[in-house]
Amino acid sequence: MKLKLNAEIAKKLLIARWRQTLVAAVGVTFSITMFITLLSFMTGLNDLLDNLILNRTPHINLYNDIRPSQNMPADLSIEFKNYHNFISSVKVKNRDADIYNNNAIIKTLKSDNRIKGIAPKVITQVFFNTGQSVIAGVINGIDVEAEKNLFFFDDYITKGKSIDLKNISNSIILGKGLADKLLANIGDIIYISTTQGETFSLKLVGIFQSGLHDFDKTQSFASLSTVQKILKKPANYITDIQIKLFDVNKAPAMAKEFNKTFETDAEDIQTANAQFETGSFIRTIIAYSVGITLLIVAGFGIYNILNMMIYEKMDSIAILKATGFAGRDVKNIFIMIAVWIGLFGGTLGLIFGFLLSSVIDQIPFNTAALPTIKTFPINYNPYFYIIGSVFSLITTYFAGYFPARKASKIDPVIIIRGK
Repeated sequence: MKLKLNAEIAKKLLIARWRQTLVAAVGVTFSITMFITLLSFMTGLNDLLDNLILNRTPHINLYNDIRPSQNMPADLSIEFKNYHNFISSVKVKNRDADIYNNNAIIKTLKSDNRIKGIAPKVITQVFFNTGQSVIAGVINGIDVEAEKNLFFFDDYITKGKSIDLKNISNSIILGKGLADKLLANIGDIIYISTTQGETFSLKLVGIFQSGLHDFDKTQSFASLSTVQKILKKPANYITDIQIKLFDVNKAPAMAKEFNKTFETDAEDIQTANAQFETGSFIRTIIAYSVGITLLIVAGFGIYNILNMMIYEKMDSIAILKATGFAGRDVKNIFIMIAVWIGLFGGTLGLIFGFLLSSVIDQIPFNTAALPTIKTFPINYNPYFYIIGSVFSLITTYFAGYFPARKASKIDPVIIIRGK
């Protein structure tokens, strides 16, 4: 009964000062709207930038790195066992890039329930011949179906179809920057030379554009069998095994595990993209910081309005306390006022934030570097709306708590005597 009465009194006070109430609610509404919009846009932009790299990056990559020999003959010799050997100009060990026993490794990996999928790959450097000039580049021999399913390969094809690599023998897809250098278009014949001096002709069936200009200037793609034929290698020749996991956070530990188990080099996605992830993390922190700052500013606005309301309602507070209302009741009344402002303003803010995000999501965003992106990126993660609503209630509660505590300590005798 007392709670209902307190709520009724709080309602009357809100209506009596509706202009101030409206100003406070608008402050909360604006803060939540901008909080939702800013986070949705910034995280959407982060996702866009991340996907440019992460969509094309395996969670774990198995390969054989080229490095100097670790054990020198002098170190292995019994004659020099007790000596300190100083060896300079150590040469790189003649080590094939092929992953030894890769069929057994792939079979073992496919049986691991932590792994989402596997895509074998052959990578080699080649030279693209254009007239009297040659352009250095890289050709990636891929399993087309695996690349489509695990690395969204089709999303980056701006001309042609990726399946043509599988259906048309001796075919190739060029990065857009590389195709521009070669002045090549679909159907043209591309001539390449290997590092061994062999020359091959391949039919251009597609153009690839990742949005990373430096990457697109050097990269090209062909089927596994085509690249194996170019290198004159057998069908089981593989230089890389790309792994996608169900949980990317397990990548560092699993990379160490595979390194020991299969005796190959293993690089996880966190190590390969540490600098890029740091940039995304900083951008997210900035977005959260600005949004929370807006909410705190709105909280100060509510605090000032409630302080003014208490000052103007001294007589009403004195009468309430003189008629039997305890200080706790008075405090609850003003806290109710603050929370109702937070609920009303916060709800409107969530709605307007969603609507504004939807408007931004429809604004055309056309750039030659990202042909697959048509509008500005927006992330509609429900988590942002939960954070906004919870934080608006917390902010408004504390914005009302301190003035309410002040009101609860007012001595009605002093107020009435002053009148």
